[in-house]
Amino acid sequence: MNEAPEQHPDDAVERVLRSADTRAGIARFGAEAAAAIQKDGADASPWQSSDGEQLDREERAALRRVSGLSTELEDVTEVEYRQLRLENVVLIGVYSQGSLDDAETSLRELSALAETAGARVLDGVLQRRPHPDPATYLGRGKVEELRHIVASLGADTVIADTELAPSQRRALEDAVKVKVIDRTAVILDIFSQHAKSREGKAQVELAQLEYLLPRLRGWGESMSRQAGGQVGGAGAGMGSRGPGETKLELDRRRIHSRMAKLRKQIVGMKPAREAKRANRKRNAVPSVAIAGYTNAGKSSLLNRITGAGVLVENALFATLDATVRRNTTADGRVYTIADTVGFVRNLPHQLVEAFRSTLEEVGDADLIVHVVDAAHPDPAGQIATVRDVIGEVGARDVPELVVFNKADLVTAEDRLVLQGLEPDAVFASARTGEGVEAVLEAIGRMLPDPAVEVELLVPYERGDIVSALHETSRVLELEYVEEGTRVRALVSPELAGQLAEFRAPIAA
Repeated sequence: MNEAPEQHPDDAVERVLRSADTRAGIARFGAEAAAAIQKDGADASPWQSSDGEQLDREERAALRRVSGLSTELEDVTEVEYRQLRLENVVLIGVYSQGSLDDAETSLRELSALAETAGARVLDGVLQRRPHPDPATYLGRGKVEELRHIVASLGADTVIADTELAPSQRRALEDAVKVKVIDRTAVILDIFSQHAKSREGKAQVELAQLEYLLPRLRGWGESMSRQAGGQVGGAGAGMGSRGPGETKLELDRRRIHSRMAKLRKQIVGMKPAREAKRANRKRNAVPSVAIAGYTNAGKSSLLNRITGAGVLVENALFATLDATVRRNTTADGRVYTIADTVGFVRNLPHQLVEAFRSTLEEVGDADLIVHVVDAAHPDPAGQIATVRDVIGEVGARDVPELVVFNKADLVTAEDRLVLQGLEPDAVFASARTGEGVEAVLEAIGRMLPDPAVEVELLVPYERGDIVSALHETSRVLELEYVEEGTRVRALVSPELAGQLAEFRAPIAA
């Protein structure tokens, strides 16, 4: 029996780069940025008018960097006319034997992350080895090859497809003579660009400081103006007169102080969210949270359902701040539906901790709508990643509705494979509207019913109570009699206590 030919890592890199070249040409940060995580040839058509009015799109577009414009000045008098230059980057990754497809998928995603952050991917290096080199991540030969690639292409940044140890990053920088960053740093940079709200900015800054703290670099003789011993005023006497606190130690102390202040600010913002959430619970309003992988179409689905006008962009982590909207089921029950931050494989734990307050919307929901990109080459990996993060925020027991979005981009054979992954899933397309009614029907079916059955006799002058029952409860029977409106309904225990005065005996 003939064995399949062994795939070469250069082929995977070439496929990623070819996909990027046909997608966006030279200006890699254009209207179709970040489509590298979709299958080759997937249509990245603009979203339709169902996305509502998106007032922040112009502001987001104004922040984009322009290719070909340099920061170097020929004349100091031109300082007011400087423009940001698009960074040229080279990707590097390590994979173990037999996982080249996974490595290629991960490299596609890293390419999309780099583009979203404002970079242009020039080349990549993949190496197969059991474990990354503890000193330089890549082996010695590959590091030398990387140095030549960087020099020949004029790249100014190298991005590693994992989180590098501080020592690995320093060793690589010494070898290739350009800036070296890792996947975590790119994700944090995207978050810092896209955060708009005061809470979102504080959460991102906290995550960045937690990432920076173990990666500070000292510069030997650089000292602060503080001194030890009697010079510092401590009067400790002999043996304590040292040079004082180094610049590195001073930076660490300032970072710890700033992190403590940010944590206090984030905690201070919590009561406002809890008050809104408590108000919804008091009024017995069920909540639905949309969760999923980044760029899966969560905001597009929310816009299609509610016309919320949330920013929709074919870029990773376009939405960071939670958006809550009101909607109703087919039988008239009111519920809230919230859009949340997207997830990604190897999501930095600093972000999970910093955005824990935002992710509370997922943990406190009555139903999670898990949106999956049907056109992604590894939907099973996406589902596993999202469920891991959902478990980290304590929401494993919340009912889940899986929605395969972008169904207009997949074939009938692909649908059969996806149906095998999640037999109860719903297929939908936020762009065309296909399957959205099925999603709404499934949400209405899976929302929890109130637990207490009551039969009420409501006077005709209290029609507001009947209207409220239609909105917040499930009305089973409605009959108009001489004394008033007889209603049999399922209500929450809190509402049942409030309606005790209208209670009528349940008919046998």
